[in-house]
Formats: sequence, structure tokens, C-alpha cells
Amino acid sequence: MKHFRQSNDLTLKEALEAMVKSFRLEGKMNEVKLINAWEKVMGAAVAHRTTEIKIINKKLYVTLSSAALRQELFMAREKIAVSLNEEAGAAVIDEIIFK
Repeated sequence: MKHFRQSNDLTLKEALEAMVKSFRLEGKMNEVKLINAWEKVMGAAVAHRTTEIKIINKKLYVTLSSAALRQELFMAREKIAVSLNEEAGAAVIDEIIFK
């Protein structure tokens, strides 16, 4: 026996997406996706030297335990920002600040 969706029935995914939109949580969800993508995009070696990562006003603040790594990543910060935004699926950050 086949089940047919009625026009007012939502899938769980559709219901969750509607809830996220109604509570305006999309931005925060994308920020979490971006932060979670840090290790995937940057690799385990960089992730292990990352002591703190946070987003404030579309700026990603990354604290690193290695000055040499900080300098190296500083030179590639625009490319890193593009890769992280792509992985998050949205333009979450405009700038990366390494500390």
C-alpha cells in the first residue's frame, strides 16, 4: 500500500529548515559549520596547533600556538577564507585574524 503525502505534510528536513528560518538561526548554524570545517580544510597538523577559534561580526579569529604557522597562514588567509566559506555553504566570514 502506497502512502501519499498530503499537501500540508512536511518531511522532517523541511520542518527543521522552516524552524531554523523562523527563529533566524541560519547565520549561527553556518558559523558552526564553518568552525567545524576548520580541521577538514586546514588539516590535522594545523588543527592541533589551533588553541581557539571564534567568529565575531563576520571575522574569524584564530589563535595559534606557533608563530611560524601564524605567519604562514597569514599569507594565505584570503584563500583559506574562500575554502572555509565554500565548506560551510555560505559567505560566513569576510576576514581571518590570526593571533
